[in-house]
Amino acid sequence: MNLAIENILLVGSILLFISIIVGKTSYRFGVPTLILFLVIGMLAGSDGIGDIHFDDSKIAQFIGIVSLNFILFSGGLDTNWTSVKPILKEGFVLSTLGVLLTAVSLGTFVWFVTDFTIYESMLLGSIVSSTDAAAVFSILRSKNLALKTNLRPTLELESGSNDPMAYVLTISFLTLVVNQDLSIGSIIPFFFKQMFLGGLAGFSFGRFSKLIINKIKLGFEGLYPVLVIALMFITFSATDFMGGNGFLAIYICSVYLGNQDLIHKATILKMFDGMAWLMQIVLFLTLGLLVFPSQIIPYMGIGLLISLFLIIVARPVSVFLSLMFFKMKLRRRFYISWVGLRGAVPIVFATYPLLAGIEKANMIFNIVFFISVTSILIQGTTLSIFAKWLNVALPENTKPILENDRYILDLPKSAMSEISIPPESYAVNKRIVDLHFPKSAFIVMIKRNKKFVPPGGATIIQAHDILVILLDKKEYLEEVKKVLIEN
Repeated sequence: MNLAIENILLVGSILLFISIIVGKTSYRFGVPTLILFLVIGMLAGSDGIGDIHFDDSKIAQFIGIVSLNFILFSGGLDTNWTSVKPILKEGFVLSTLGVLLTAVSLGTFVWFVTDFTIYESMLLGSIVSSTDAAAVFSILRSKNLALKTNLRPTLELESGSNDPMAYVLTISFLTLVVNQDLSIGSIIPFFFKQMFLGGLAGFSFGRFSKLIINKIKLGFEGLYPVLVIALMFITFSATDFMGGNGFLAIYICSVYLGNQDLIHKATILKMFDGMAWLMQIVLFLTLGLLVFPSQIIPYMGIGLLISLFLIIVARPVSVFLSLMFFKMKLRRRFYISWVGLRGAVPIVFATYPLLAGIEKANMIFNIVFFISVTSILIQGTTLSIFAKWLNVALPENTKPILENDRYILDLPKSAMSEISIPPESYAVNKRIVDLHFPKSAFIVMIKRNKKFVPPGGATIIQAHDILVILLDKKEYLEEVKKVLIEN
């Protein structure tokens, strides 16, 4: 079957429906949902029962980039600065030096066991050098895994922030493969330009986006998530246009926004949570359609050898060397080493050699695909087991609630109170979003002149308003009063 405008929506929606239904029950059998999405795509492809012909690497790459924008942005919005700050240095080192060490060690191994040139080997190592945000976020959260001592923020920070480094290394070594006359020193300026401009643009666009979201008056709550999507793509494309790393920019921008008081923040977070899942499904289905299983079979032997070296040697060595100057228990280092999940990102990066037309591009793509599948199957299915073996898992009843989960989960409150606003209060004539209201409480209704006013981030508090407030605990009432009355 050839995909056309007339049937692409029908076929796409059927595949999406099947993926959701099958994914709902997948964990009963211990199979990661992402693998099922890939399998469904492969079954629907040219070598499968669906016989859908799809071999356009350029379209697949475009879908991959758009999907990664949503996945990284959603992951950044969910990153709580309070939990990340204590492990910021560890996360930064893992996402930069750790990625470089993984790429170099794996590339060296590939050079020894294959007929690849040194630059082709380093290109393959670079493509699979980063942990995959989509895989880590979805597996950790769908397994509802609670981990000790900032371990989960470390893993999510690393997976969300290390794709930019892998991207730069991939493009750099691809350039060296294509242009044999260039030296490795010629890519150093490109590396620093990408990272510096990406970081600067991410923070700048984050501040700009917060200003736009909180100042603009759209009139409809549903338009605010659409506005954030526009700002997300502006951040990525503008940074890329300037020569910076767009993936780094959108991640930094989203982390900044996720830790600010925004108008209709709950609506924005819920929308991006759903979009992240949608994009994961679309991305894995697309990559499943793109791959030809019959072409992978000849590379399964070498692919398994490289994958095992990555899991057992390259990843642990890079983690232990990166964290050697930090105080951290040995079992935590081992667990971080094991959560080196590869997923859709390496497969998306593997389309770059295909589009560049290098000699071994097809071989690299199929090996990378096999590595990603084996990583999710071997590591993704054993995260809970290793967490228990290494004693880094928390009992389910002691699992902490993350700050942004309060917006997404609609957690019930245990106390209610009413606060009257005197004319001399700090909150008078200020918008709710500007009050920096405690996360442990919500304004659910405002009594004003014998009428009820539904509150929103842009609602302005007036003198003599009576605020109906829900709180996690009654003890938080004094903190709320301080914000409203005294500040």
